[in-house]
Amino acid sequence: RLVKRVITGNSVGLEEDLSLALEHTSALAIINDQLLAGMRTVGELFGSGEMQLPFVLRSAQTMKTAVRFLEPHLDRVDAQQRGSIVLATVSGDVHDIGKNLVDIILTNNGYTVHNLGIKVSIAEIIEAFLEHDADAIGMSGLLVKSTLVMRDNLDEIIRHGLGDTPVLLGGAALTRSYVEKDLAARYTGPLVYGKDAFAGLNAMEWIAQGGAEPTSPERFLPRIEPTPVVTIPAPARSPSVSGSEPIPRPPFLGSRVAKGIELDEVARYLNTTALLRNQWQYRPHSSESNEDFTQRLLPVIRREIASARAAELLHPQVVYGYFPANAYGDDLIVWDDMERTNEVARFSFPRQSQDPWLCISDYFRPIETNETDIVSFQIVTMGSAISHRTAELFEQDRYEEYLLVHGIGVEMTEALAEYWHARMRTDLGIGSDDDPTIRGLFRQKYQGGRYSWGYPACPDLEDNLTVAQLLDARRIGIVVGPETGYQYHPEQTTSAVVCHHPQAKYFIARKPREQRDAD
Repeated sequence: RLVKRVITGNSVGLEEDLSLALEHTSALAIINDQLLAGMRTVGELFGSGEMQLPFVLRSAQTMKTAVRFLEPHLDRVDAQQRGSIVLATVSGDVHDIGKNLVDIILTNNGYTVHNLGIKVSIAEIIEAFLEHDADAIGMSGLLVKSTLVMRDNLDEIIRHGLGDTPVLLGGAALTRSYVEKDLAARYTGPLVYGKDAFAGLNAMEWIAQGGAEPTSPERFLPRIEPTPVVTIPAPARSPSVSGSEPIPRPPFLGSRVAKGIELDEVARYLNTTALLRNQWQYRPHSSESNEDFTQRLLPVIRREIASARAAELLHPQVVYGYFPANAYGDDLIVWDDMERTNEVARFSFPRQSQDPWLCISDYFRPIETNETDIVSFQIVTMGSAISHRTAELFEQDRYEEYLLVHGIGVEMTEALAEYWHARMRTDLGIGSDDDPTIRGLFRQKYQGGRYSWGYPACPDLEDNLTVAQLLDARRIGIVVGPETGYQYHPEQTTSAVVCHHPQAKYFIARKPREQRDAD
């Protein structure tokens, strides 16, 4: 019955069952083994696709409730003998959803986890590892820059004479190839690529058992040297981009703040596919169409938005503006007035190294034409309350709620960015080309484009500070700079440069500066 409770995530009457079990056996190890057996089954069901992440977390929450009840009776030596790990989001990175999921899974499978939080230096990681006499180190990060921090951290671990320490690496920017080929070639100890939270569990099992290092077949594939690329000098401007498109008239020059935005208006632009599949990791049932899948889970979305509204967790705010601008090669120069009296900001964008040679600056009039163009910027945020709430839920072991609330925060921020971009197109008089459907807007069926820093057309995060200063984002509580790794605080915040040119669409130009420097 305990196993079934864990698998189904049913905690109603759990304490009564545990009390009954305690009356019938003095061997707490038997009860603990039954609970762990339930979590092992959950892991197998998740791995086979039969159980989805929200339900995994519900099971983990039930497991946590059971452990908390049994804790006064348990000898903590058992947990310590099972294994321990130091987990951290690396220096310069504030994203912790993936790391926290690993914490949840490992903790509820009997491992001791020392979760150090976000923006943790390698010195702090090593100090905690030695202090707790842990069995492994786990490092996480979302950004491309974080993959390079991890690389440097591995070098530092070796320098401290800890090169035989098993290290788990996870994060959206990591690939199995990068971890198991590039990083493994320079690290002397076991190195594990954490595709998901259960990969961390599998790794800790062999670490605790002292077994051989797990590997994937591609770990030993021969390295294929890339075919040399013949570089051709890039033109100053892409010949495929028209330079005669009309320049719209903005409603004002400079920046303004928008507050008191209706949540219902923002929710209309919610990308339900990204929320359900990427953030919450729900999957359709067998033979279920995407439409049926979405309709089945719409009540969950409505419930979570209503709950967030009632708790006043979502505070949509925007700072945005329109500015005179011109292209100067790969640079975009922002002026203080239409007469181009003074330069107030400059953005240097990467250009494609082959045809069609695109660069964001191409979507604006070159400086030599003597025509002053218009560039738009926006920063949108959902405020800090949603981040505080997710932190509370995690600390309270309310794992399923934690996942759902975090996902709402992320995707409502993206919805706000989409909504305000539509408003700005209307302001500029180019909104008549908008697709009538929200799905069409997600596919960029409108005039112009919106590019956020960190993506392939404008990859360098340092520009987040420039746009925040240009718009005076402090008015909506935004903090950004070297101390934040050039990421915005509050976490649920994003910015963009908005181009009105009809040809401005998504494209890949170049890797972020950090990766270029590493190469």
